[in-house]
Amino acid sequence: MKRSRPYTFTSESVTEGHPDKMADQISDAILDEVLKKDRNGKVACETLLTSSLVFVAGEITTESYVDIPKVVRDTVKEIGYDDPEFGFDYKSCAVVTSIQEQSGDIRKGVTGEGLHHEQGAGDQGLMFGYATNETDEMIPATLLLAHKLTKRLAEVRKKGILDYIGPDGKSQVSVDYIDGMPAAVPAVVIATQHRKGIDHSTIKKDVIEYVIRKTIPEELLSDGTMFHVNETGEFTIGGPHADTGLTGRKIIVDTYGGVGSHGGGALSGKDPSKVDRSGSYMARYVAKNLVKAGLADRMEVQIAYAIGVARPVSLMVDACGTEKIPEEEIESLVRNNFDLRPRAIIDKLDLLRPIYRKTAAYGHFGREGFPWERTDMADLLREQAGI
Repeated sequence: MKRSRPYTFTSESVTEGHPDKMADQISDAILDEVLKKDRNGKVACETLLTSSLVFVAGEITTESYVDIPKVVRDTVKEIGYDDPEFGFDYKSCAVVTSIQEQSGDIRKGVTGEGLHHEQGAGDQGLMFGYATNETDEMIPATLLLAHKLTKRLAEVRKKGILDYIGPDGKSQVSVDYIDGMPAAVPAVVIATQHRKGIDHSTIKKDVIEYVIRKTIPEELLSDGTMFHVNETGEFTIGGPHADTGLTGRKIIVDTYGGVGSHGGGALSGKDPSKVDRSGSYMARYVAKNLVKAGLADRMEVQIAYAIGVARPVSLMVDACGTEKIPEEEIESLVRNNFDLRPRAIIDKLDLLRPIYRKTAAYGHFGREGFPWERTDMADLLREQAGI
C-alpha cells in the first residue's frame, strides 16, 4: 500500500566474501559450468561452507563433466580467500561432494513426458517481481545503496586502498522517505573483516572516508547521520571460519531488500527450468516494463505455478496505490503481452546461458547486462494503455 506519511525504511547487503554469498556463488558457478557444455543440463545445487570445508550436494543431470572441486577452489580464490590469516583459503579447504541425478518424476513434468505435453514448471511455487521509479535502477534506494557499499568494500580491498580489509562484510542503510521518495540517510551500518592489529578508530575513520562518503550521495547525508562501523570493536574472525554458509540464505539481499513480498524460494544453484529462478526473473521483467511505461510509480507482480503445468495458476498485479489506470486493465495488458509459460520465459530471456555466477553477489536485480532488466516492452504497453 502507498504510504502518505514520512517513514524510514532499512535494507542490508553482504559482500561476496560473506559465507552465505560464497555458497550462492559456488552453486551458480557450478551451474554455469554445466550450461557452458550442456544447455539442457538440469541443476539443483546446494553448497555448505564451514571452517576448512566446502560441501556440495544436489541433483545434477548432464551429458557433460564438471570438475566440481576445481570450480569451488577457483571461485573461493576469486572471492579473495587466498590468505590463511582470514581463516579460510582456497588451497587448503577440503571439498566434499554428494551429487545424484534429477528425480525422474520431476523430469517428466519439465520435459512434457508426464500428464501435460509441454514444458511445465519444475515445482509448485509463487514468485514476486517488483519495480519502483525512486531510482534509475528501479529498485529501492535502501537496497541500491546497501549493495553499492558492499561493492565498495570489495573494491577498496582488491585495489589495496585499504589493504587490511578482509573478504567478509555487511552493510545496512536506513533511508527517510517523504512522499514516497528518498530524502535522507539517517543511519549507515558497516561490518568489515580486517587483519589483526588494526585499531577500531582507524577502521571507522577509513570506512567513513573511503567507503561511505565515496558511495552515498552527499545530499543524502547530514551532520546527524549515524555511522556504525564494526560495533563489536573487532572483526578479525570471519568468513566460513566464523559462520556456516548456505546457498539460498540471503534471498532478501538477492531481491528487493525487504520491500514488497517474497515467495520464499531461493534463486541460486537452480537452472531456469526451476520457476523459483525463471519466474522471479520474469516477474521483475514485467514489473519493470510496467513502471517504465508510466502505468504506475511502483509495481509488484505475483505469478504462481503448479508442478508440471505450463500456464500459471494465478497472476496478480499490485501498483501499491500508484496506478495511472485501473489495476484490472494493467493485469489484462500483462496477460495479453507476456507469455508466462516456463519454456516461453526461458526463450524470451535467453536463460540457457552461463550468466548466473555474476548474479550471485550484489543482487539479481537493478544491474545492467541481464535480460530481465530490459524495458523493451514499455513503449508497447504505454501505447496500448493510451497514456
